[in-house]
Amino acid sequence: MSPNGSDLPLRPKGVGGIPKPRRAMRRKLLQALTAGLVLATATGCTYKDFPRLGMPTPTTEEAPRILSLWQGSWAAALATGVLVWGLILWSVMFHRRSRTKVEVPPQTRYNMPIEALYTVVPIIIVSVLFYFTARDESKLLSLEKKPDVTVNVVGFQWSWGFNYIENVPGSTGNAKTDPNLAAIPDRFTKAFPADAGGVYDVGTPGTRNPQTNNPGPTLWLPEGKTVRFILTSRDVIHSFWVVPFLMKQDVIPGHTNAFQVTPNHEGTFLGKCAELCGVDHSRMLFNVKVVSPERYEQHLKDLAKKGQTGYIPAGIAQTSHEKNRETNNL
Repeated sequence: MSPNGSDLPLRPKGVGGIPKPRRAMRRKLLQALTAGLVLATATGCTYKDFPRLGMPTPTTEEAPRILSLWQGSWAAALATGVLVWGLILWSVMFHRRSRTKVEVPPQTRYNMPIEALYTVVPIIIVSVLFYFTARDESKLLSLEKKPDVTVNVVGFQWSWGFNYIENVPGSTGNAKTDPNLAAIPDRFTKAFPADAGGVYDVGTPGTRNPQTNNPGPTLWLPEGKTVRFILTSRDVIHSFWVVPFLMKQDVIPGHTNAFQVTPNHEGTFLGKCAELCGVDHSRMLFNVKVVSPERYEQHLKDLAKKGQTGYIPAGIAQTSHEKNRETNNL
């Protein structure tokens, strides 16, 4: 072998003098980019869906506020991501190791402006997101407006029950004193209609909507009316989520949650439990059917004719002190 190694075999090269390993790496990178492009463009979304970022079309008066909050959060996250990705690529391109120089590049230590920047900027970002979240949350959870309709949603393993707290012909009783609703705090019951005998509907995992054949019981709501949901549980924590309402809230045993919406689109929509509540959690499905006020009233009468008058047990019994521990100006 010669001293300078001139008689060593040359490194195999590919087309255009590019080494084969490097050419293979470029080919794999091109394949990965192509696969990513296909995944990004084959989601089934149209240009009309893009502004909603894949979220369903809002079907209540309150849902656009939620959609706007999501859009703003994603826009802020995307802007932050583009900045970070840009800095990473810039560092990779312009500060990569030289083939001829092996010395350690200059190090930056104790740079107070930079340290202050990456401390203050995240605080500002979190503060802005907190402000808009708190602002919208206070509006979405406000119960100041008197509801036109009140529904007690009862979660249990593994389905849902719906107590329509209404004055329905053929149903006698009083929701304010009914023992099945004793778990609901007084701050909610005082807003119940007087002498509301009410009707109910209750499902099982095998229940299906007769029109769509979707699994789960069907909750009927009137279009254009303010609906107050009072959420109670008989056993474990569930979560009441009507997908196109863009709103969900936990259903907690021993703690009553509530929120209000005004449906503004007729149709049948999907709902589900959004809290892992046990082995059959995936079967805790339900439907929401938004109809005209006249059809809604007729549905309540039909439930009364079927003998589904009164109310099913709302939740776990509590002492008056514990039940009314939380107070507000409802």
